[in-house]
Amino acid sequence: DEIMDKKHIAYKITLSGVLIAIAVILGTFSVPVFGGRMSPIQHFVNVVSAVCLGPYYALLNGFLSAVIRNLLGTGSFLAFPGSMIGGFLAGLLYKRFKKLEFALVGEIIGTGIIGALIAYPIAKLALGQDVAVFAEVIPFLMSSTGGAVMAYIFLKVPAIRKILIKEGER
Repeated sequence: DEIMDKKHIAYKITLSGVLIAIAVILGTFSVPVFGGRMSPIQHFVNVVSAVCLGPYYALLNGFLSAVIRNLLGTGSFLAFPGSMIGGFLAGLLYKRFKKLEFALVGEIIGTGIIGALIAYPIAKLALGQDVAVFAEVIPFLMSSTGGAVMAYIFLKVPAIRKILIKEGER
């Protein structure tokens, strides 16, 4: 049905815009944890995007959030690999298994481990920072875990699930 397809696409674009705005506006929010800082908002957005919109929208939302934050001077190039890989992997795992817990695992592994390891050459080559290979893993893991847990709690609220997750996509 062509009208339903247009409504579905409009819904996805609108929700993407809201989630990207949340990531950009609240992206500088951080919490001190074990002597470091945890910035969970992008990871929250990644999981919500992955579950409600799918892997490709989650990847695109992570990319656009990172672009806008970098243009505004509130982001880092290190945001690209984590936000994109984490959101995409969260979306793939959720699409495959249809369980929220798999989206969390995808976000934490995609951002906290894979994204952090890919951030190393970016930090070394593009930014000229001489860091240890695993120096990015701990902060990426802390932030991605915190944001993923926030998204889990948010998406477990029945009223939110009813609004954001369409019946056929649960």
